[in-house]
Amino acid sequence: MIQVAITKLSSKGQIVIPSHLRKDFKIGEELLIIKKNNQVILKSMKNIDKKFKEELGFALRTEKAFEKYERGEFKQKSANDFLKEIEEWLDKLIIVTK
Repeated sequence: MIQVAITKLSSKGQIVIPSHLRKDFKIGEELLIIKKNNQVILKSMKNIDKKFKEELGFALRTEKAFEKYERGEFKQKSANDFLKEIEEWLDKLIIVTK
């Protein structure tokens, strides 16, 4: 059954889900929001498996990294310099975890 309601966006970017539409949600429940153009989809995370959550997190981190790249916030370096930096980082990580 499709239920419909109208709500408003507050000055803080908040919306109220009318009570008759939120009766199946619990306080503190995670909700997935997907926006494309002027359409927004809201879905409960309770039936979404852990692998999807991990993949979604990876996709979001990748998108943020790509945005930083487009703004020119990444440094360019040779493959050898990059590998050397990773080795130094791993050496520090190993020291900290001992």
